[in-house]
Amino acid sequence: MNRYRFFFFMLGTTLIFALATRAQQAATTAGSAAQNKKSGQDAGLPQVETQLTVLTEKLSLTSEQQNEIKPILKELHDTTERITQDKNLSDEERLAKVRPQRYKADERIRAILSYDQKKKLDQYEQGPHPEMHGNLSGATSPKQ
Repeated sequence: MNRYRFFFFMLGTTLIFALATRAQQAATTAGSAAQNKKSGQDAGLPQVETQLTVLTEKLSLTSEQQNEIKPILKELHDTTERITQDKNLSDEERLAKVRPQRYKADERIRAILSYDQKKKLDQYEQGPHPEMHGNLSGATSPKQ
């Protein structure tokens, strides 16, 4: 359980740094940010499909598990995006609001996983996993 909390603490901390970087860049490149938003890219948050692909690869999710986990990731993404767009919140307040959402999502996802998959998730959470955090530089990656 501590590994899980540590993972989401690190994920939240990374999000805060991404938000600060993104806010600074948004002030200087408003036109670029509008274009990124139009194309569906968000430099601070990983896309749901990206997260699902990573989890599928790392945990060997079945298609049924993918179908159950995708709405959880979507809800977490949407909630996080709403919180990050609230300009009235400080970085600490954003983190305080995002963290419980991450814990809740992790609990819901773990309820879907087998014992072996939970062990794999614990192991995955111990190492670096930037593909689940988004781009810390605030820049979007080129279209592939």
